[in-house]
Amino acid sequence: MVQFYENFRIFALVEVRTIKKKGREEKVWFAIRVTYNRELKVKEDLDAHGITNFVPMQYRREERNGVMVKRLVPSVHNLIFINLTPSEMKEYKMTTDLPIRYIMDRGANGSRKPITVPDREMESFIKVAGTYEEKLIYLNPEPGDFSKGERVRIIGGQFAGAEGIFVRVKGDRRVLINVQGLVAVATTYVHPSMIEKITEPDENRLDNAL
Repeated sequence: MVQFYENFRIFALVEVRTIKKKGREEKVWFAIRVTYNRELKVKEDLDAHGITNFVPMQYRREERNGVMVKRLVPSVHNLIFINLTPSEMKEYKMTTDLPIRYIMDRGANGSRKPITVPDREMESFIKVAGTYEEKLIYLNPEPGDFSKGERVRIIGGQFAGAEGIFVRVKGDRRVLINVQGLVAVATTYVHPSMIEKITEPDENRLDNAL
C-alpha cells in the first residue's frame, strides 16, 4: 500500500510538471520602436541583462578629416527586436527608463496587438542583416511589394540558410527578406546556382509579407 501511494505521488508530480510545461509562455521576437535614435543604448542595457536582442547594423564609409573610414552603424534607426516571453517583455517595459514602445498591428476586427516576428523569419533576417555587409540594401516595403517573386532558400555562401524572395533589386538578382512589413533587407548579388526553390508549405507565410 505504501508503495502504491508513493508511485501515485510520483505520477502526480510528473503530471503537474507536464501541465506547467504545457502552460509555459514561449519566447517570441517583439518588434520594438525606440525613440530618439537610442537603439544602441537599449541594446547595451539588454545585453547587460542577458536578454537576446538584435539591431540591424552594417558597415558604412564616411569621410573624417579627409580620410575615408568604415564604421558599424544601425541600418534602420529606432528599431530593435527583443526575444522574451510576453510577461517578461511587459515587465521590462514597465521597469526600464529607456524610451521603448511596442509596434502595434491592427487586426481585421479593429483590435491592436504588439507585432511579433516568427522565429523562422527572424532567423533568415539575422542570417543576412547579421553579416553587417555594407552592400546590403534596406527597404521600407509597401503592402504587396515583391509579392510575385519566387520563394527560395540560399544554399551556399555567407547567407546560407536564409529564406526569402528571389527578386531583382537595383539591377542585381538578390534574395529579399521582409520582416512583417516593417523592414526588408536585400542580399548582395546571389548566383542562381546558390539557391533552391522552396516547395514545402510556408508556415510563417514569408511570401505574403513580401
